[in-house]
Amino acid sequence: MFKNEGNLRKKSRQILFSLIVVLILIALPTYFWMKHTNRYLALQEKSRMSPVIMVPGSSATKERFNQLINLLNKDTDKKHSVLKLEVYNNGKISYNGSIARNDNEPFIIISFENNRDGLSNIKRQAAMLNDAFDELTDQYYFNNFKAFGHSNGGLIWTYWLEHYYSNYQDSIKIKSLMTLGTPYNFAEKSIQTPTQMFTELTKYRDKLPKTLNVFSIAGTENYDSDGLVPEESVQAGKYIFQKQVAHYTAMTVTGDEAQHSDLPQNKQIVKIIEEYLLDGRNPNNPANRNNAGKGDNGN
Repeated sequence: MFKNEGNLRKKSRQILFSLIVVLILIALPTYFWMKHTNRYLALQEKSRMSPVIMVPGSSATKERFNQLINLLNKDTDKKHSVLKLEVYNNGKISYNGSIARNDNEPFIIISFENNRDGLSNIKRQAAMLNDAFDELTDQYYFNNFKAFGHSNGGLIWTYWLEHYYSNYQDSIKIKSLMTLGTPYNFAEKSIQTPTQMFTELTKYRDKLPKTLNVFSIAGTENYDSDGLVPEESVQAGKYIFQKQVAHYTAMTVTGDEAQHSDLPQNKQIVKIIEEYLLDGRNPNNPANRNNAGKGDNGN
């Protein structure tokens, strides 16, 4: 009898010990996860970094904005450092360049191995953009950023905002989106002939962040198109953004270097980026107004 009682006590101690070990094994990962998360949130809250993240259009590489960045850096004493990412079809992401230690407004370019045109590719590129963005948030603790897209790069950003941004919006704010020669209705010259791209972007426009400032810039060689994208297709963006975001502003650039492929290095565009996208005190930028975020939803 005493022997059985001793065995029972021994077995109970073994069970208790096993339970304690299991609880420790469960608790330790949770503890370290919480510690990492709290550290990340603390660093993110203190971060002063507000990068400009650029996405090129179809057939363009991570070198697409070299001339634009050189022109922007010529106009400032404090140079913007440059980090370039390329997302491959197998999910791998390569890095070129770096962000300077004290640079609060670096330029980050995200390009794709799959840089082809078409709705299905733009959807894939938006998913690849999300993979890159997710990786960037793990490495850099920014709590806000600005987005820039040339041509289909603007479509990629718009699709990403409608389908992926909700995963980040509680901790990372997108301040402004600037699109340049973006064909919201592809090659169609009339909104009366909506493409599937335009229809999809319109369908999910209520997912766009309400505090966003949007600047849509068109170039015109002949007051009809920039030689590739019809002006009406660029202007179709108003049907996506108006009454959904805080501010929507449309601009048109004419004259020299207003052709589609020349737009990123157009000197008027450089000035517009400096005044409306980069951080500063320009009162023309809705992000600097006291009522930013309330907005008129469509000026």
